[in-house]
Amino acid sequence: MDNNLDLQGLTESSASPLRHDRRHLIAFVTDADSEKTLRSSLSDMLPEPPDIRRGGIRSAYTAMQKTTSPRILVVDISGEEHALKALADLAHVVEPDVCVLVIGELDGMEFYREITRGLGAADYLPKPLARDLVIRHFGSFVLGRSPLASTAMGGRVVAVTGIRGGCGASTIATNLAWHFGVTLRHHTVLVDPDLYRGNAAYLLNVHPGEGLHAALEAPERIDTLLAERAAQPAADRLHVLAGESPLNSQPTFAPGAADALIDALRKRYNFIILDVPFAPIPLYRDLLAKAHQRILVMEPSLVSMRDVLRMNLNPQTQGQGQLPLLLLNRLGLPGGLTRRQVEDGLKRKLDMVIPDLPRQLRSAANLGEPAIVNTGTFRKVISELARSVAGAGLLDTLASSALPEPVSKRRGWFSLGRNK
Repeated sequence: MDNNLDLQGLTESSASPLRHDRRHLIAFVTDADSEKTLRSSLSDMLPEPPDIRRGGIRSAYTAMQKTTSPRILVVDISGEEHALKALADLAHVVEPDVCVLVIGELDGMEFYREITRGLGAADYLPKPLARDLVIRHFGSFVLGRSPLASTAMGGRVVAVTGIRGGCGASTIATNLAWHFGVTLRHHTVLVDPDLYRGNAAYLLNVHPGEGLHAALEAPERIDTLLAERAAQPAADRLHVLAGESPLNSQPTFAPGAADALIDALRKRYNFIILDVPFAPIPLYRDLLAKAHQRILVMEPSLVSMRDVLRMNLNPQTQGQGQLPLLLLNRLGLPGGLTRRQVEDGLKRKLDMVIPDLPRQLRSAANLGEPAIVNTGTFRKVISELARSVAGAGLLDTLASSALPEPVSKRRGWFSLGRNK
């Protein structure tokens, strides 16, 4: 994600309190004294006994990969050499609205500012913990205090658009979402706003459902809970929002529907992947304007080159701080242009290239399964694409029970974590 890590949560009233699959509070602490102090300080504020587990930041990372995020997460960074890196990694396996409270052995105003302002944690307390300090500093968050509007930011929005129909944009969007949600275990939703076809859903063997159409018709009803219920589960941490309206119908989209939908999804998911067709439809235009990063997919043909040259590739909104990525799909297609011919014609380098894989991709589509599962070449490109759209260095890990190997601390590396 782009600017700072969104570790600070929302109020109880705005953070989907009706979701019964979430614990109110889970804490990971490394010593018995801290556990005892937290339990005695917070028990009276909670509707259920606090779930306090023995372990540090790495234990929290491993657990959050496998379970639903609580509303409040307390993590102990004691003994962790690369504490800021570990917190940055943790932010990618918890839901964006989680309120993270941190305890540790380090003290000092500079460290406090780095955690709370640089990474967006709600608060930090140094050990040894005292009951009155825990109540004073953590109690308001446990009881549901609202954060500042500037800190409740949410997930990253990535839009994938084919320059022309049939370029393979839906396949790329679907596999990118699978990589984020299943391989890397980030909370991810794939949105296909083409309500007539719902192709993205069928590529994952998911029925489109009716929730997306209903939400777009009445944006005033959209909230985080409704947006999540409208999505169909494709895997533990991957949901799909799509539709399949009758071809003789005329779906209506209320003004502001795209804004309301994306704002609600960003409170629930780390990554929102949009499979947006290239068509002059207001809904599509509004969705593209909400994207933090756009990916344009073209084929090695003269008509694709012409359409790329006709497009304005400059960032369209303040949130799109960089040019769209230009991806050439099906390189080596019989009768198609070479990479050099495409780059010479466009007078720019391509950001990424995918070879022509007709048999593998067609087979995966017919089976309703992601092509990256069984196609190593395609999997490698999608992995590289994920790193490009999510921030360099943040996703250099496969789904596993361990955190990535520590990297050297560089000021600014952690600033890639939360969207503007």
